[in-house]
Amino acid sequence: MYDVIIIGAGPAGISAGIYAVSRGQKALILEKNQVGGLIRRVSAVTHYAAIVEGETGESFAKRLRKQAENAGVEILKTEVKKVELTGVEKKDLYRERMLLCEEGNFSEWYITKKTGDSGRNRTGRTRNRNECSKDAMKYRGKHVYVIGGADGAVKEALYLAGVAEKVTIIHFEETLGCIAQFQEKVAHTPNIELRLHARLHAVYGVEKVESLEILDEKTGAIETIEDPGCGIFVYVGTVPNTELYNEIRLDNGFLTTDENMQTEIPGVYAVGDIRVKQVRQVSTAVADGTIAAIHAAR
Repeated sequence: MYDVIIIGAGPAGISAGIYAVSRGQKALILEKNQVGGLIRRVSAVTHYAAIVEGETGESFAKRLRKQAENAGVEILKTEVKKVELTGVEKKDLYRERMLLCEEGNFSEWYITKKTGDSGRNRTGRTRNRNECSKDAMKYRGKHVYVIGGADGAVKEALYLAGVAEKVTIIHFEETLGCIAQFQEKVAHTPNIELRLHARLHAVYGVEKVESLEILDEKTGAIETIEDPGCGIFVYVGTVPNTELYNEIRLDNGFLTTDENMQTEIPGVYAVGDIRVKQVRQVSTAVADGTIAAIHAAR
């Protein structure tokens, strides 16, 4: 039996685990992939208090795991197949909950959910997978295309500009949606080209990209670019992983919580990118996990 079971080992889940253990709770984190979640994919972690200079997403994720394990949090690599959040009532408001996993079944009194989100896939006529920043060195001296204009996309474009011969940012709006600091850096990076009011329409290739099509949002014209061996990095949003939680009310696919991160089911918490919120950053995810764990322990 565990006091707290956390689904997902991103920054929010790790934070929840650390704070739960600090309050005397026995905590288990279930993660189907690797500790860190989407943060592992980024080239550099920025705008986070007291960050280590030169911190990459992968090094940040490694330090998250080490800190959690040193604190006494158990981490098990397994995929949660089913979650039962309502059942036989026990102990006042709280109920026994069951998690059915690849590595066995678990029951507990409280559950904190941090299953985050998945990178949104771009549909196209291709068998190529989307790249992430750790693949950047494969494109040294080549052309790469970054799809998206928000902070994450532009930050990766700036990183890729130091590796690739040319970086093209494809964004559907008239201006980039990133912070002023990144916009200024783009303006002073000579090998970055902007393709605004445009969308990636299709990608062709089998073992590698051979060509791509770009749709002009204003004119509807489709331009075909022959660029064999180029890289395509997609950063166009995320989809919350909420399919397991059909017992909880959703708002546009996200879980709703109160200020204590508790959902409508007593003792069930949602933290990080999976919940309804305006700002999705590592710092806000860590704060969510902290708040949920403290209130769960109480």
